[in-house]
Amino acid sequence: MVIKNNIIDPRFPDCPIRNVIARLGDRWSILVLLTLEPKTSAMRYRDIQKSIPDISQKMLTRTLRSLEADGLVERIAYAEVPPRVEYSLTSRGRSLIPRSTA
Repeated sequence: MVIKNNIIDPRFPDCPIRNVIARLGDRWSILVLLTLEPKTSAMRYRDIQKSIPDISQKMLTRTLRSLEADGLVERIAYAEVPPRVEYSLTSRGRSLIPRSTA
């Protein structure tokens, strides 16, 4: 899978840990992943926005597009009136969520 948003730490370009942190270390990416994680079915855009009330529409759209480009979130658009779009975690996205050992 090709990662379109290849963010690389310029000081340590060969360090994979720093590159992952550079990509997911922003304010919203982890919150969006954690919001989508417990859901067994896909979530609509408005439901994600309600779950994270202090995120702007522009930033949520940007974050979802970025996570989709990285292969962490799947976006499904239905050809309906009105249009319906649903988001869910991919298996790669689920692999980033810590599992409880309890």
